[in-house]
Amino acid sequence: MGNRRSSITMTDAEREAFLRTGRTLNLASIGLDGRPHLVAMWYCLIEETIWCWTYAKSQKAFNLRRDPRVTGLVEAGEHYEELRGVTLYARARITEDLEQIQRVGASLFARYQSGDSTVTEETFLGSAPKRIAFALVVEEFVSWDHRKLHGGY
Repeated sequence: MGNRRSSITMTDAEREAFLRTGRTLNLASIGLDGRPHLVAMWYCLIEETIWCWTYAKSQKAFNLRRDPRVTGLVEAGEHYEELRGVTLYARARITEDLEQIQRVGASLFARYQSGDSTVTEETFLGSAPKRIAFALVVEEFVSWDHRKLHGGY
């Protein structure tokens, strides 16, 4: 079984490319009662670090301030033989520096809102003073790409 697992693990370059093209990070922080608090997040990579932002008064922000441990998942594929994903185990490093929050927001806008959106960058970044940004300091990645099975199970 070990050989099979290693045969579908993404290389570092494959993982990086997958994360650059992924759309949604399912992020679990730890709630006050110890249960996972799972949310879908937009994310961006700045200098190879995964960044997100959220409102400073959100449940997620409270959770991260209390306990920075998180688990994240970016996945793709409709059928078993297409499934790909990256799970990450990380610690959230929060910043309240407005310049960095705006940098993250601008990167998120470029990635998700530019093009056909009716939301302007000015409007999008207008919420920056009410937000925090956080970097995910990854401790471990786990990845898989079932396309490497070439249709076998």
